Amino acid sequence: MIMDPWFYVAAVPAVFLVGMSKGGFGGTLALLGVPLMALAISPVAAAGILLPIMIVMDAIALLAWRGTVSRAVLLQMLPASMVGIALGYATSAVFPPDAIRVVIGLLSLWFVANWWFRLRGAETEAPQHRGRAAFWGACAGYGSFVAHAGGPPFQVYVAPLRLPPAHYAGTAVVFFAATNAVKLVPYYLLGQFSDENLATSLMLLPLAPVATLFGVWIARRLKPELFYRIVYAFLVPVGIKLVHDGTWGLISP
Repeated sequence: MIMDPWFYVAAVPAVFLVGMSKGGFGGTLALLGVPLMALAISPVAAAGILLPIMIVMDAIALLAWRGTVSRAVLLQMLPASMVGIALGYATSAVFPPDAIRVVIGLLSLWFVANWWFRLRGAETEAPQHRGRAAFWGACAGYGSFVAHAGGPPFQVYVAPLRLPPAHYAGTAVVFFAATNAVKLVPYYLLGQFSDENLATSLMLLPLAPVATLFGVWIARRLKPELFYRIVYAFLVPVGIKLVHDGTWGLISP
């Protein structure tokens, strides 16, 4: 188990933010987990520590949001997510995760800019599209595998559909619960579940139900307009953070 107190200064708020996201509040908050923990340990170790905790959060969120899902979105996006995970595993040794962070960060910022300049104040919902759903589902699976960064690609497709907040949250919960469960096998094969990482996950685990249920509580009390404004707003700092971290990782020796 990691004993460095500075690690827990970063890890406790990281786990709490991820839990709030898993509960349905501000889906992109989960992206902050690995960067925060990476202030004290390597990003690879941070991802390995977070995944078992995220699995527990997913189970709690599935119970909280049961019955509030868009089956059509899941049927179109989940198979593609599995393809994205497979591609992430196959290319894990050759394609740098930092490049993925840059791409996902730029997509996040593009998504917000597009909404701000073209769709701001629009109440009409975008139609579902099988091809776009498959593309963004695969991107979400790939981003989730390499950096726990599947939130922005998921939102790029799903947010414009203007689902009711409960159905948006429930759909996201099911999508990422399935994605995270499938990630367990390749993460194990890549050696990310060391004894030290698992012991540290166990130490942080009590935060999981508290943070997740808090996210559920907030998400259920927001009006739809405010809910989506918050979703969009969280994409900005997260996108900037991903671009910064990825660029720095690519240019650093």
